[in-house]
Amino acid sequence: MARLNVNPTRMELKKLKGRLATATRGHKLLKDKSDEMIRRFTIILRETKSLREEVEQRLAEILKQFSVARSLTSPFEMETAFAMPSAKVELTCETESIMGVDVPKITVNDKKKTNALPYAFAEITGEADYSVAQATELLPVMIRLAQKEKAVRMLAEEIERNKRRVNALEYVMIPQLEETIKYIKDKLAENERASVVRLMKVKANG
Repeated sequence: MARLNVNPTRMELKKLKGRLATATRGHKLLKDKSDEMIRRFTIILRETKSLREEVEQRLAEILKQFSVARSLTSPFEMETAFAMPSAKVELTCETESIMGVDVPKITVNDKKKTNALPYAFAEITGEADYSVAQATELLPVMIRLAQKEKAVRMLAEEIERNKRRVNALEYVMIPQLEETIKYIKDKLAENERASVVRLMKVKANG
């Protein structure tokens, strides 16, 4: 490991020892933060996986019922029935902090629940009614899934950045400081021995 290019003085030694102590503390804090972040990341990842499996299963059932409805209804009637939405969804988008990472927090605002469909009951089959009702119930779950997947990506990126900082301290900065401190100590000891030798020669000559 290449040492730092510094003057081998006691003042420089004191400064480097302070930097080494700070770097060592920083490394420990970053390592602890990284370990806790990975733990939280693992929990959220498991929740996301479970939520995605639920969404995919329910969505497959909805699409299956919708396909049945399409097979029993003419394309024109289906297109007309779903041309205009009958309801809207309002969301509140905020952020929450997970180990210092601001991840999105999306809340579906409470609204008056209605059984309104975008078509008249007589126009479309019951399979379409089921599809619409199930899709309405599934929407908040899909929003929650999107929120968690975004949080997983953001945490993964932060974990990677934190890992690079930990590695930089552990394998570059701290060894470099230790090597430089050792060099200065050896140089100071060498200078001290040289001074003692000179003093002994002076006394001998005197």
